[in-house]
Amino acid sequence: MSLTPPSRPSRRSLLTGAAGAAGAALLTGCSDSPSSGATAALSLERRMREAAVRDSERLLERYDATTAAHPSLAPRLAPLRAAVAAHTAALSPSAPSRPSSSATPSGGTGAAAPTTGAAAVPPKPAEALTDLADAERTLSESRTIDLAGAPGELARLLASVAACGAVHAHLLTSNPGATA
Repeated sequence: MSLTPPSRPSRRSLLTGAAGAAGAALLTGCSDSPSSGATAALSLERRMREAAVRDSERLLERYDATTAAHPSLAPRLAPLRAAVAAHTAALSPSAPSRPSSSATPSGGTGAAAPTTGAAAVPPKPAEALTDLADAERTLSESRTIDLAGAPGELARLLASVAACGAVHAHLLTSNPGATA
């Protein structure tokens, strides 16, 4: 019988084996099937788009209610309302977009635009414009916050729509035809 102790693996061979096992575990996650991360990104984008569309539709209702309550404002509101309608169409989940893997989980629900209705429109045109500007500003700020968690293409779209909303808020509260 031999008195030599059984050989033990060296530290280097243990580290090499551990690195190989970790690499194998990482490669196991790669497959031909869609990854859950990509599916989650698409699901996140869809939820964010649906919320953005709902918010835009509420804003459209506010424009309609304001125009109905103050027909004299219709020429001033028509181009802004048309832009909001275009935003609604662009934000639609059926709108073409490219999925992005840079999505991060976020609540991205958008702001709830204030409720609409003819009764909610202030009786004076100037107050109605201010109220509409506040709704545009609130939605613009919410979209600016939401774009941080949005997938790439949607984030760019939200940024653009938020900027447009901020311009709308300015136009609604500025004195049309006045010189600076």
